[in-house]
Amino acid sequence: MKTKFFLTLTLALAVTVATNAQTTFGVRGGVNLYNLTGKDAVGDDFNNKLKVGFNAGVNAEIPVGEDFYVQPGLLFSQKGAKADGSDAKVNLSYVELPVNFIYKPELGTGKMLLGFGPYFGVAAGGSIKPDGGGEDVDIEFGNNQELGDPFTLKRFDAGGNLLVGYEFANKLSFQLNAQLGMLNLAPKAAGQETDAKIKNTGFGLSLGYRF
Repeated sequence: MKTKFFLTLTLALAVTVATNAQTTFGVRGGVNLYNLTGKDAVGDDFNNKLKVGFNAGVNAEIPVGEDFYVQPGLLFSQKGAKADGSDAKVNLSYVELPVNFIYKPELGTGKMLLGFGPYFGVAAGGSIKPDGGGEDVDIEFGNNQELGDPFTLKRFDAGGNLLVGYEFANKLSFQLNAQLGMLNLAPKAAGQETDAKIKNTGFGLSLGYRF
């Protein structure tokens, strides 16, 4: 069901972009600072630190009113978390479809960027780097983890974006965005629901250019 929704939304956005002659396109890339927040299966809160990654992607900007735009995009984003007090890390990579609603009033010689909207993500891969070195352990993706299975997370993610930035007259821009995951990534354990809650949370700084 989630896969069908994701594909339907992508197709609908592609048709909208293709039929709007005033649509512009842009590229964007930058740095991520992310964490995995929540609690484990016994109810203890996670005590992680922010992990550095990167993001890069493309977007389209569709005018819907004076200074207002809808901005769908396609983004590759590195997320995860770093364990507090050790070198252990959780590395996650996602392909995301953000759909932001943008307000761009004129400010000086450029334009202010203010926006919000949902995002939908699919995990492209993940691994755990153990403390003290050693070989990385791959993360499995699925809705259920049986006893003896590798560490498992749900593949699909979704949540909300907030962004603020500035676009210069030469079409270069910088942007600060915050992202809050709203789906619980913790799978069932041997078919049973648990108290575990795992969500992606973080922010990023990026540079962009609009053609």
